[in-house]
Amino acid sequence: MNDYDALRDYLLRHKQTEFVLTFEQIEEIIGAALPRAANRASWWDSLRSPDIQMPQREACLTAGFIATRMPDGQSVRFTKRKNDRRR
Repeated sequence: MNDYDALRDYLLRHKQTEFVLTFEQIEEIIGAALPRAANRASWWDSLRSPDIQMPQREACLTAGFIATRMPDGQSVRFTKRKNDRRR
């Protein structure tokens, strides 16, 4: 179990194909503070450095979502992957 399993589970239950969560909402979901790196766009880039273990990316991809930090620097857009067959 990692710190982002709760985010994965939340995303798996989510019915919308695209939605935005604030960092504060994500912290409530995971029950912990996000690291300072979370405010960088690259931290949420689901397709970046697939060879490097990043638990937040794995949680999103396992749930069938791509995560992208929003330009406001305070929120993340989650978009259901088109090739995901779970929903």
